[in-house]
Amino acid sequence: MGGPVVCFGELLVRLSAPANEVLLQSQKLDVCFGGAETNVAVNLAKLGHASKMVTVTADNALGHAARDELRRHGVDVSGVRFAPGRMGLYFLTPGAGQRPSQVLYDRAGSAFAERAGEIDWDQALAGADRLHVSGVTPAVGPQAAKAAVAATKAARRLGVKVSMDGNYRPGLWALWDGDAPTILYEILQQADILFGDHRDIGLILRKPVGEGDAEALRAAAAKTAFEAFPSLTLMACTDRVVHSANDNDLTGFAFTRDGAWRTEPRNLSPIIDRIGGGDAFAAGMLHGVLEGLGEQASLDFAVAAAALKHAIPGDFNLVSRADVEGLLSGSGLDVKR
Repeated sequence: MGGPVVCFGELLVRLSAPANEVLLQSQKLDVCFGGAETNVAVNLAKLGHASKMVTVTADNALGHAARDELRRHGVDVSGVRFAPGRMGLYFLTPGAGQRPSQVLYDRAGSAFAERAGEIDWDQALAGADRLHVSGVTPAVGPQAAKAAVAATKAARRLGVKVSMDGNYRPGLWALWDGDAPTILYEILQQADILFGDHRDIGLILRKPVGEGDAEALRAAAAKTAFEAFPSLTLMACTDRVVHSANDNDLTGFAFTRDGAWRTEPRNLSPIIDRIGGGDAFAAGMLHGVLEGLGEQASLDFAVAAAALKHAIPGDFNLVSRADVEGLLSGSGLDVKR
């Protein structure tokens, strides 16, 4: 087994309205931990891979509980640093029927936002196989953006492969007037895998990538991305058809410099919780890459993993490799005894 996949991002506390309520309809909230890169770290550990979280979090009961939750799920937490400050939060109103989900961030001035730039990347990446980052992290603020760029450049210098999830969050960028295209371009220059589509490439390159329907745009985006970013070897994404907040269809797409692959649409109904579905897809693709499954098998696995996440409350995809393989094999929904 190679070194761990290092995931860099902010540990978050998620506070969500219970059941199908809107936020604060009743005076209670469900609490769990999450965050884009955190979700990938947990997903990979559940799939049997070595994963390590590198972050800065609040030196208080919340920060320590978040660290302990990652450890409980098998993530290496030796890269979690504590610092004075607050914990980043987000509030979720889960969607239902024709009412979409809504996310409200409360992350300004968190320990991560203020201190992420202090990480020693040569030390944090020692022995790592891969670094995983997302576009959420640089959106948090200037220190986090600086750290994300430094992390990916250090990884490239050290021979550590880099995967990036586009995860564009315009509301976070707007809070500090961050130059998203420039910063995301710097990060993507170091990456060999991108989880993103034509919208991400168009944003980063500041121009449309083509014309036509979504399928044509995805193909054009992949061609453009491989021309613009020499280190990039794989681009993968999903397409979601939304019938209602609780009934979606999910299709996976993957592109290399030599070919293109897709899955059949997989119906997700009823959806229990879609937050973290994209992270489950990313972790599933990384599983396929780490196991050498090939593009189609990796893509099938990733979409199946994402589908299972939609049936689990919370940010984390708490399924095993056997669970995903069982779904792929069509083993049925009878009670397993």
